[in-house]
Amino acid sequence: MPPLRSTGPVPEAEHPEERPEPEYAGRYRLGEVLGSGGMGVVRLAASDSGLRLAVKVVHREHAAEPEFRARFRQEVSAARRVSGAFTAPVVDAAPEDLRPWMATLFIDGPTLSERVKRNGPLDGVELRRLGAGLAEALRDIHRAGVVHRDLKPSNVLLAADGPRVIDFGISRPTDSDVRTETGKLIGSPPFMAPEQFQRPREVGPAADVFAMGAVLVHAATGRGPFDSNSPYIVAYQVVHSEPDLAGVPEELVPLLRRCLAKEPGERPTPEELMTALRLEGGAARVPEQRRAVTTAVGKPVREGRRAPVRWWVRHMRVAGAVALALGVAGGVVAVGGTAPGPGAGRSAGPAAEAEPFAPWEVRLEGASAAGGRPPVCVAGGEEALYCAAPGVKAARLRQVDGARQWAVPGGAQGAAGATESAELFVAGGVVFVVSPGVTALDAARLEALDPGSGDVRWGVDLASYAQVVPVDGGVLVVGADGRARALDGTDGAERWSGRPVAGGAQWVAGGDGELLFAAAVAADGASTVVSAVDPGDGTVRWAHRVRGALTPVQTTGGGEGLVLLSADREQFVDAVVRLGTGGRSVRRVPLSAPADQAQATVDGETVYVVGTGGSLAAVDVGPGERELWRFETGAARVSRPVAAGGFVLLSAGDGRLLAVDAGAGTPAGQSAARMGAGGVAAMLPAPVVAGDRVFAAAPDGSVRGVSGTEPAGW
Repeated sequence: MPPLRSTGPVPEAEHPEERPEPEYAGRYRLGEVLGSGGMGVVRLAASDSGLRLAVKVVHREHAAEPEFRARFRQEVSAARRVSGAFTAPVVDAAPEDLRPWMATLFIDGPTLSERVKRNGPLDGVELRRLGAGLAEALRDIHRAGVVHRDLKPSNVLLAADGPRVIDFGISRPTDSDVRTETGKLIGSPPFMAPEQFQRPREVGPAADVFAMGAVLVHAATGRGPFDSNSPYIVAYQVVHSEPDLAGVPEELVPLLRRCLAKEPGERPTPEELMTALRLEGGAARVPEQRRAVTTAVGKPVREGRRAPVRWWVRHMRVAGAVALALGVAGGVVAVGGTAPGPGAGRSAGPAAEAEPFAPWEVRLEGASAAGGRPPVCVAGGEEALYCAAPGVKAARLRQVDGARQWAVPGGAQGAAGATESAELFVAGGVVFVVSPGVTALDAARLEALDPGSGDVRWGVDLASYAQVVPVDGGVLVVGADGRARALDGTDGAERWSGRPVAGGAQWVAGGDGELLFAAAVAADGASTVVSAVDPGDGTVRWAHRVRGALTPVQTTGGGEGLVLLSADREQFVDAVVRLGTGGRSVRRVPLSAPADQAQATVDGETVYVVGTGGSLAAVDVGPGERELWRFETGAARVSRPVAAGGFVLLSAGDGRLLAVDAGAGTPAGQSAARMGAGGVAAMLPAPVVAGDRVFAAAPDGSVRGVSGTEPAGW
């Protein structure tokens, strides 16, 4: 949201008397104006209990624009995801109201911009304290999977107990495919990183570090490192010129110069900045962020709830094994544990079955450790483990000891000098790899690899396709317009093509392989048409309309029901729905707390749902129709859950593998954290289970195999 205090003339600003403003936002009576800009006005209000709030109300003309409403919903979602000690927590919001609004906790303090204008540059101690607080704020913002993209002095509030970062109006998830609008410059040029001008689709967390460096230069000198009255000249300087650091305390010059490096990969991480800016005696310390409690569902914490974080620390034996994972990203559905294809495991021979298994750890040769992206893996039967990582298109490892059997280099070179991971799955005896393009303008590519050698059998560009779904004996590629092509896994020959359902539907494969399911949400979000499609010829077997905006997950045991997640108007998942595949009966089980960016897995008639913040819930979608238990994992960000052997397994952003008792909802074990140089990972592949073995990856680039029967010993 905008600054909570006026920071001076704003070209687009309007005086309150020139625009009639509402007296209420929801149930909150609006008081004095705290700030105003082209997008909206921020006014003081109070909750029923007397809590002071800052309420942002969108201007009337913007409220009528669908594009702006979507952007405001994104702002609300991002602000909720990062609510904590270093931001202004979201208390309430109504992005769908006639005049959309969002209420956050009022922060009593000036903006950094105001502070510098009024009192001049900060001294050395103040500067370090500010820098340490901002670094910790960025660490937690990035842990929540968000890139702010507009960090500047007017978006930093100086509270008595430390800085607060506000205004997430142009932020984006770190795993988002589209991070800017075509043809539009989004951000504030003096504080934008070079890649925001040159490669806006590649903007990542490192851009916020660049902005932080520019903010600290402003705090130290009263001006930015790139100053001009013309935004075009500023943009040129940001991309091509060295920063002007005259006036910055000498001991901080090397650190800020690193922050302002042209290449994202050369900038320090927030964790490095926290260490470098720490003051002796803890003077730079800011309040500890409320971990699992505040971020459990991406909303302000509910009173009386506590996550058993200390239980993890006190009662678990930590042995240092981490969880590897099967990724679901970029519209690709990755499936693990499928039957091995011809040639899978042939090189291992019959003797491999008799080899004893012991925990192991390897690093994929040729993989880049930059960016903190964990490898992505999938099991191929009982012998093979296929993995992809930045710099490695695919590799085959032995499950029993992690020995590499073959590897195919590849991956698109990213802006930071790192590479993007491929996505992969096994279907029809073939290893399928979806590789990103070399540049942001290049199309992703689907390739079928021989499981025994890694040789490419066939491939196809995915420029016209938005989803890739494994089917029996091959793969289905689906375009945004609904057109689908079923390709044979052996040679890529087209089995059928057509448009069975409307565009925009989300597809999943039924567990029995007999049906595909596509869910298309109506334009008003009030209902969803679920279609069952024959994977053999594309014929629609049946279609049924269900209330709510639904996303398919997978079928229940036996394939008698399809599980879907129901989202509210703010895109928080608030219920789990089971649609009978026979009689089309519908069971809807509400969640006790809504989940942001929910992911789920199905085990029999039990669905395990987890959202940003790590709140894991078990839901019975059978005749019981109730939430069975809820457990706070204590992890700020976790992967899709996997149910196996009586446990629910999740990978955490810091590289831990977590096990929760599936029946009781109590902690069963965890491994040690294994973070890479890039810090906590935003992209989290789920653990991979093959028999009684669990395979896991961590942000430091390692892949491990551990026993899945005794998680307390990890």
